[in-house]
Amino acid sequence: MNPFRRFGGLAAALALVACASVPAAPWLPTAGDGWTAAAAQTRPVGLGLLPGAQLAAGVRFAGGIVVTSTGTTPLRGLSDLKILDGDLISVSDAGDLVRARLRLDHHGRLAGLDQPRVRRLTLTDGRPITEKVDGDAEGLVVTATGDLLISFERDHRIWNYGPLARLDTHPVPVAAPDYAFPANDGMEGLSAAPGGWRAAGESGGIWDCSPTGCRTVVAPPQILLADTDYRITGLDRDPAGDGWFAVERSFRPPADVRARVRRMAPDGSPGPVLIELKQPGTVDNFEGIAAVATPGGVRLYLLSDDNFSDRQRTLLLAFDLEVARH
Repeated sequence: MNPFRRFGGLAAALALVACASVPAAPWLPTAGDGWTAAAAQTRPVGLGLLPGAQLAAGVRFAGGIVVTSTGTTPLRGLSDLKILDGDLISVSDAGDLVRARLRLDHHGRLAGLDQPRVRRLTLTDGRPITEKVDGDAEGLVVTATGDLLISFERDHRIWNYGPLARLDTHPVPVAAPDYAFPANDGMEGLSAAPGGWRAAGESGGIWDCSPTGCRTVVAPPQILLADTDYRITGLDRDPAGDGWFAVERSFRPPADVRARVRRMAPDGSPGPVLIELKQPGTVDNFEGIAAVATPGGVRLYLLSDDNFSDRQRTLLLAFDLEVARH
């Protein structure tokens, strides 16, 4: 969901590392596998000017990139991400599934994306999605059994597309919260959970779901969260513990956009802020988060949705979190 289409000159005001764009390494699709190569370039980006980025103790910036492409390429409007075996998996507002290989430098910092490719998501009858109301994908998760689940808004639902290695062109509806979400404020957060998956509504509410149904963890507030509040836009399981990481976004017109990352406990309660991004630092419409186990703790990746606007950017930032050893 995009609450700030009038982004003004914000993108131009944000500080970037001055460096030439680097084309992504090409990928040649295998005949009949459903994936198509996509053109993209990346360039490095830092955290911008202080005090725009505030990092808690034990959190370290581990590199960032801007992903650029042209026109209505599927590598825009990206709403969520997960990392699987070094690959970025993402979905778009237009109903596309995106996959690319993370490129790290010799220090292990995020340096780019290689082999970008896309495929169009399908309806339950196998037809490609063509309408915005059908294809507004906002969240994704790869379950413990290897199935790809995707949450959609406008027509609020969660569909199972089967194993990522051999996606089903006839997705199957699975359990989703029995709640009347606002049209453009749906299940932005989707993550693995014990026995199933956890969904978070952008305007409030957290649910744990399994193949047999969903239970309410935190009920939506009677007065729904507004754009000016911090609202959950992405969720992923903590690989080093029993909780989750949530990315939250706030927007106050005309151009005050902020994002922050917090841990989430099993009961849905939030922890202290780990990462806060705001002007004059590097910030945009962050809607995706992925958590990956590392030898020293956890790496978080944050992804922003540019909403196909030339005034916004597709940012991918990496942060390393130290985990206390007992």
